[in-house]
Amino acid sequence: MSLHTQYLESFLRSQFYMLRMDGPLPLPDRHYIAIMKLVKTGENNWSLPELVHAVVLLAHYHALASFVFGSGINPERDPGIANGFRLISVSSFCVCDLANDNSIENTSLAGSNFGIVDSLGELEALMERMKRLQEDREDDETTREEMTTRFEKEKKESLFVVPGETLHAFPHSDFEDDVIVTADVSRYIEDPSFGYEDFARRGEEHLPTFRAQDYTWENHGFSLVNRLYSDIGHLLDEKFRMVYNLTYNTMATHEDVDTTTLRRALFNYVHCMFGIRYDDYDYGEVNQLLERSLKVYIKTVTCYPERTTKRMYDSYWRQFTHSEKVHVNLLLMEARMQAELLYALRAITRHLT
Repeated sequence: MSLHTQYLESFLRSQFYMLRMDGPLPLPDRHYIAIMKLVKTGENNWSLPELVHAVVLLAHYHALASFVFGSGINPERDPGIANGFRLISVSSFCVCDLANDNSIENTSLAGSNFGIVDSLGELEALMERMKRLQEDREDDETTREEMTTRFEKEKKESLFVVPGETLHAFPHSDFEDDVIVTADVSRYIEDPSFGYEDFARRGEEHLPTFRAQDYTWENHGFSLVNRLYSDIGHLLDEKFRMVYNLTYNTMATHEDVDTTTLRRALFNYVHCMFGIRYDDYDYGEVNQLLERSLKVYIKTVTCYPERTTKRMYDSYWRQFTHSEKVHVNLLLMEARMQAELLYALRAITRHLT
């Protein structure tokens, strides 16, 4: 995160407030929820402020897991090291690379059988599509019905983007045998099969849709969370806005690039996977800007972060720098957190009314 200092400051402020400052939950409970990412104790005794505090913590750490695994940070217990942990490598993808903005790209480009010329061509094609979308938007006459149809199509297709298929989704490479080593948390788990499930079953004709205009963060979620858990709403809102608007106007080696359409497509695609639709957004842009390998990566990082491999990380936007891909992970993390908060806060609002 230190590659993006503005965002890091906002992130640390909100996390410190959740864990250390005055709030409805006692300090030990906050850390317990953060570690366990589940609420099993005192379920019949939650006050609404305590519930909102717990929901914010859960959403924060669920999303943070996506960033951690997506960025290749994976500590393993080692009694031989003074602090008890050592940094492990996943096919040479380890946290040490975060300090070097070029090491990952150089390694992946040299070690894979994807050609540099091909990746340069992909970059130019992506920039051309972005430019065309920006120009076409001025004369766009797409109807609301067509925009709704495009969302439904994208939402259904997202159900078929399955992380388990990634071993067969790309040509053979040096990362074919990627293995993610994770900590043994079985002692904390009552149901080993518990995990992420798609919000709808494949093949269903009428998939549920959460219309963002009916319950938005800006108009509904923000006010509720701020009323029941003072000031956290301001900190979260600052963080969401920071990552959504963060840009250096660069793409790989190109400068003075307007990346607005790309950032919006990434953020809205995550929400689309969770069934959240923005009436004023054309989801046709998602298909034009996000290639399949990137969609596989997004779904894996967002929904099954422990399955993320370096090969997935390398497979998309191969000319982008590591800091740019970290920026992508920040967008995915915050979109994931906001989606979870929207569902939880809407349920609490319905309970109150």
